[in-house]
Amino acid sequence: MLIETTRFGQIEVDEKEVFQFPKGLPGFPEEKAFVFLPYQPDSPFAFLQSVITAELTFMLVDPFVFFQGYQVKLRDDDVEDLALSEENPAHVWAIVTVPEKFEKMTANLVAPVVFNVKERKAAQVVLENKEYTTRHAVFPEGIPKQQAKKSEQSTKSCAEAKIAQAGGEG
Repeated sequence: MLIETTRFGQIEVDEKEVFQFPKGLPGFPEEKAFVFLPYQPDSPFAFLQSVITAELTFMLVDPFVFFQGYQVKLRDDDVEDLALSEENPAHVWAIVTVPEKFEKMTANLVAPVVFNVKERKAAQVVLENKEYTTRHAVFPEGIPKQQAKKSEQSTKSCAEAKIAQAGGEG
């Protein structure tokens, strides 16, 4: 299937790669179909692109890379809704906000996006853990200079980034 996006232009996606969000996303209840697009192979960053709305793209981060000790305790109804099990484990990503200064990026750890890769189901779930908020600094001590320069260049050329399918990552 061909998807029109404002960030990546037209992209070809196998319909089997589309994640269904049965309840939509908070603030976007009608948006129920998204594709997961890794930023680059082995990157802790990815994009969540709406299949229907070209301009609706969320940047994601693997929270376990940047937040030591991050714990996701899902409610039983979330586990059931997403058909999660030992055979179908949760793949957890956090939506990030990227301001003009890249190093000030924050992650929403209280409401991660949880994927069941095998069943192609996903949801943004609100955790009951009160220690998490919607704005955790991804780079609390700043980005090391070499990484900052690389990140700036990567951010500027994200439209040219190789787009791969989810293929069980998360």
